[in-house]
Amino acid sequence: MFRRTFWFTAGAAAGVWATTKVNRKLKQLTPESLAAQAANKAIEAGHRLKDFALDVRDGMAEREAELDEALGLDRHPELPAPRRIAAIENSPKHSKNPTYVERSTYSYNRNEDH
Repeated sequence: MFRRTFWFTAGAAAGVWATTKVNRKLKQLTPESLAAQAANKAIEAGHRLKDFALDVRDGMAEREAELDEALGLDRHPELPAPRRIAAIENSPKHSKNPTYVERSTYSYNRNEDH
């Protein structure tokens, strides 16, 4: 009698366990769950890629500093004065020449030349 009760209970427990496992797997295979898993994997991959890019950037900066030190290069050379302001001040538009007309007033049609 105890044998039958034991095996009946063991079978019922195995059935409940198997049913629970199957239901969990089926829930994991629903479209919503698959989409959520894919999104999580993409976010995780993005974080890993970002970490890799930061490591590469740090390594590049470190190696560049080593090369600069080995070659005796100055990291912050003196930059020349900005030339753009002088070029704008000397342009025909800013001069007192009244014959200057901006280019944007001319319409150019390449078909008019023929």
